[in-house]
Amino acid sequence: MLTATLSSAVLVVLLFWWPAHNLALAAFAWRTPRPRRVARETADPLLFWIMIPALNEERVIANTVRSALSLGTEATPVRVLVIDDGSDDGTQQVLSTLDDSRLHVLRRNAPEARQGKGEALNAGYRYIEEIARAGGTVHTTVVGVIDGDGRGSTGMLAEIAALMADRSVGAVQCRVRIHNRRKVLALLQDLEFATIADASQSLRDLVGSVGMGGNGQFTRLSVLVAFDPAPWSQCLVEDLELGLRLHLSGYRVRYTKRAWVTQQGLEDLRRLLRQRARWAQGNLQCVRHLRPLIGSRFIGSVGLLDFLVYLVVPWLTVPLSLLAVGLLVVMAAGALNGTVAAVWLGVLLLPGLIWAVVHRLRLADEPLHRCLLAGLLYPGFLLLGVVSTWRALFRVITRRNSWAKTERLSDDVVPA
Repeated sequence: MLTATLSSAVLVVLLFWWPAHNLALAAFAWRTPRPRRVARETADPLLFWIMIPALNEERVIANTVRSALSLGTEATPVRVLVIDDGSDDGTQQVLSTLDDSRLHVLRRNAPEARQGKGEALNAGYRYIEEIARAGGTVHTTVVGVIDGDGRGSTGMLAEIAALMADRSVGAVQCRVRIHNRRKVLALLQDLEFATIADASQSLRDLVGSVGMGGNGQFTRLSVLVAFDPAPWSQCLVEDLELGLRLHLSGYRVRYTKRAWVTQQGLEDLRRLLRQRARWAQGNLQCVRHLRPLIGSRFIGSVGLLDFLVYLVVPWLTVPLSLLAVGLLVVMAAGALNGTVAAVWLGVLLLPGLIWAVVHRLRLADEPLHRCLLAGLLYPGFLLLGVVSTWRALFRVITRRNSWAKTERLSDDVVPA
């Protein structure tokens, strides 16, 4: 009797909460964060540096550098710093063919090289800080991070500058999209980033809990100096942890969907599983910030609730997945009938279909049938995340923290 009652209670929760949560969150896909109005004469002109951490990026680095340099305008001048983190392929040779006075290359060699993305970014930060200090531009310099396969959107820097005209804003995170969406697995990643994560970040922009990502993050140099000499940590999600440190220090982080960066999606399950396990392990590591967040005077109640959810849920994924399997076994052995099975199937598929429609309506660059296909496959994509978290927890228990870099696909053309 107790088992049946528990099964019924969980079923009711899933029936109402799971679709309702996704439907409510989807409404924020229509919210566009706006810059706060400030007097034009009080807004400082900004100088942008874009850091590109590069480890064996010969297939993509030339297009990435050209794209980053093209973002600069008279109003938003840009310099690009490529941090060659001990590449042993043709990355160095490709970079030597790029002739632009705004391009800087910082070559790191063993034993300093290949100590993780965070250490590469820290080396780049110190390089930029030294130049800015000599030129007296520390307080007007913004440091961005674009991955080796990243492409910024036209007008990106102007949008970031508009948000940073508000001097209380310490950092801005841009929207992320996938540019190689021919395969459905890559389209699923675009569904995740461009709709679900976008809606979540739009909500977080409202409540003050915007998360920082590894691609498309822009931070004032004067803010990074507060964490000198190493703003980025050795955490496997050094980007997310930097954002948490900014929030804990009272800096405001904004989100923009009107400026975005695209990246390569992974096209095979093995590499995607490895990537997501690394992210999951990094999220598990970030739970150490839970107590400081709870005690912080800079974080509001709603923002704190959001932080609690995305720091605690990864730790609950394993027991909840075991509970779900047990529940399904009990229901299959007992009162599962055709009607109940149909209801469960509807609950399972509805959120993905919601996001498929959002993707089609808000982005309009994929046909409806492909969006719906991705939506139908979305539950399997979530299952991949559960498997990744299991793997990540095993690595935490066995104290394994090293990862092989994901290999890039050939990229001969810069996407429009």
